[in-house]
Amino acid sequence: MAHFHRRPDWAIAEREATPEHVFFNRRAVLAGFGASMAALAAPPFAGRALAADDPTADLYPAGRNEAYTIERDLTPEEASSQYNNFYEFGSHKQIARAAQDLKIRPWDVEIGGLVDKPQKLAFDDLIRKMPLEERLYRHRCVEAWSMTVPWTGFPLSALVELAAPQASAKYVRFETFLDPAMASGQKQVWYPWPYVEGVTMAEAANELAFMVTGVYGKPLAKQFGAPLRLALPWKYGFKSIKSIVKVTFTEERPVSFWERIASNEYGFWANVNPEVPHPRWSQAQERVLHTGETIPTVIYNGYGEQVAGLYEGMVDEALFM
Repeated sequence: MAHFHRRPDWAIAEREATPEHVFFNRRAVLAGFGASMAALAAPPFAGRALAADDPTADLYPAGRNEAYTIERDLTPEEASSQYNNFYEFGSHKQIARAAQDLKIRPWDVEIGGLVDKPQKLAFDDLIRKMPLEERLYRHRCVEAWSMTVPWTGFPLSALVELAAPQASAKYVRFETFLDPAMASGQKQVWYPWPYVEGVTMAEAANELAFMVTGVYGKPLAKQFGAPLRLALPWKYGFKSIKSIVKVTFTEERPVSFWERIASNEYGFWANVNPEVPHPRWSQAQERVLHTGETIPTVIYNGYGEQVAGLYEGMVDEALFM
């Protein structure tokens, strides 16, 4: 069945998007923006140079889906790949070097729970079953910084179709790896490892929910959550779980990693809303990662046209926590 997308009001034509190489020449203009600029100046990691050796490298670059373009400049790879949250390897932002310890082959993804087709697939087999495409997405961190990234991957709905969930399934639960010997951050016993996240079946079926396998036209770098992560661009970034090994369809709502730690600060829904502050800071504005510019935050991160209908009538839920 063909799918037609009506271009939302925040979208622009691909021809109007600034080419990636232009962003790299802006460093001199951006001098003085602290941590972001330090990231831009940092040398690349050897792990990024190994993308060509990835067994799925022949799948990149994938064609861009023009229904998912944006009005902002892309964040340069040098910036976004050097400023990351990946608590499995530590709690600071300059985590990219430590994340190179992540061993992504072999990598299996287990699909189970309330499904008719439970299965365990090697990632390299799973990806070749899926229709890959590139989408330009805005990413809004709960810490009030933002970036714009060219993710490559496939709709979460394609994975749902592969699993053939039963009618009793109400949620999709995601789980990352557990290997403290490899990931030193998982030795911190005060965190509820492994990292868990979840969405409703309706959210999983939404066109924006995206399983990410690549970025910047090549296989996903380890610090981004290789080899498979989630992207939910209308929610705060902590919902976009990295390095997924298990997908479970369930009748019970999952309790996510950060929700278990502090449910009053990091709720299940975590939809972006400038009018609902975090208990310790405002969400009204955000800092653009690669420029340091402060700009107004937009409800649902600018994707309200596609997702607001998911939450109609849910007046008793903390949708924006």
